[in-house]
Amino acid sequence: MKKASSFEIVAARCWNLLNEGKPFTPIFVVGVFLLYHMGTWSDPNFWSAAGLGLLVTLPLFVLYYCFDFPLFLRNYLWMPLIAALLIWERNDFTLYVLALGIFYFFTIYFWGTFYYHLRIGTTWWNFTRFWKLVLKNSDSTSGNAQEQMPKFLLLLFVWSHFYRKFEAGASADVGTGLLFAGGLLIYAFILHRYLFDWKPTEIPTYTRDSSPVQAGGEALNQKVIVIVVDGMRKERFEEANAPFMKKLRAEGTEYAQMETVYPARTVVCFSSMFTGTYPREHGIRSNMVWRLGIRVESIFDSLRKVGKKGRLLGIAHLIDSMGDDVESVTAVMHNDVADRNIIERAKKIMAEQNPDLLVAQLIGVDQTGHSRGVLYEDYTQKIAEADQLIEEFVHWLEERGMMANTTLIICADHGQADGIGGHGHLDEGERYVPFFLHGPAIEAGRRIDEKHSLVSMAPTLAYLLGAPFPSHSRGPILMEAIKHHE
Repeated sequence: MKKASSFEIVAARCWNLLNEGKPFTPIFVVGVFLLYHMGTWSDPNFWSAAGLGLLVTLPLFVLYYCFDFPLFLRNYLWMPLIAALLIWERNDFTLYVLALGIFYFFTIYFWGTFYYHLRIGTTWWNFTRFWKLVLKNSDSTSGNAQEQMPKFLLLLFVWSHFYRKFEAGASADVGTGLLFAGGLLIYAFILHRYLFDWKPTEIPTYTRDSSPVQAGGEALNQKVIVIVVDGMRKERFEEANAPFMKKLRAEGTEYAQMETVYPARTVVCFSSMFTGTYPREHGIRSNMVWRLGIRVESIFDSLRKVGKKGRLLGIAHLIDSMGDDVESVTAVMHNDVADRNIIERAKKIMAEQNPDLLVAQLIGVDQTGHSRGVLYEDYTQKIAEADQLIEEFVHWLEERGMMANTTLIICADHGQADGIGGHGHLDEGERYVPFFLHGPAIEAGRRIDEKHSLVSMAPTLAYLLGAPFPSHSRGPILMEAIKHHE
């Protein structure tokens, strides 16, 4: 299969500007405002009045960029909009109708139908389902209608109010606008201080300081294979027809409460899994990566210190954090063949490069959740297809003697919520992920019910392969799964 081209890498970064809720809101508001006033662009007075109006409204843009209002917090976004309607006169009704129309056209048709049809082959009729997913989505992406609507309507209302004042040369109540922004700041701070309380607790110590054993000694495994089924929701995995993965789980060790990191976005989760630490340290805070590259060591760096090699096979987004350690795959292909092509590429990497660690990202389940929803049969069918491909890949490795002293880890990077399969803020279905290990060094038939975190991935890989812990690794080694440990 093709690697991700340079154009695709850049296009993926540009798409994140419209996919991630934080950059989408200001881009959308500015775009709609300018489109609405397109007939007056030739008038210099328009630009001066619009610029001054934007300047007064800018604190609100900043606040809505800094503060997410995901999950149930989005219900509180209507209060500032109602307050603004009570403070200032209502005008430009057609502007708000235009904004709502463009928003639903963008999310339901352009994104949910046109984009997904061109990229992964979704049906041209996907909009008949996607509109319901947009209304249910609860994570802070552009596809969260219940969060985006009160945000962009408020910004357009306030901006339009001050634009009209400046355009008419009338006295603009700038002080009231600043007081409103101050009130919104206090309101947002209180909500996030007292209600935004569901983030996972971080591990305060580094692995090297708290672990009863140290990595960098004799390797327990010749190889480790990690297969990440992107976006595989835990209870939907239980419902899916996935006999091979469930057989591996029964014969190995399962971590029944494996918790993802916050925010649960793909690039963030992979960065945390393979550095062993959290976004505040590795620097990747969303799929929109402003500063390329992790800021700390990864497991791939640790392996290089002992003359070993690791490869991460995944989509272009992962290059933004892991750079040259990524074997990129194009995400522009029909979703029915995406995972098949990835498995074939994984075989090629093992045959030609023979790395000590291979991490392969299967994307079909995640893409189905985003385009078709997680509560439909389409989603569990994709899990079943992933199961068959994993079985084929493992048998291929066995035939070539590559599984004799190998640990196989099967997991998800995050789950997926209702709606458009959103993930990020740990709604129901996102927080806990399937996670189990299998191999000659792994305890058989064991289930661990205590809560663990995906940041344990990197130090566990280091221990199994005889490499030092990554510099900022905080997760404990998953010692309960390893045979004959002390």
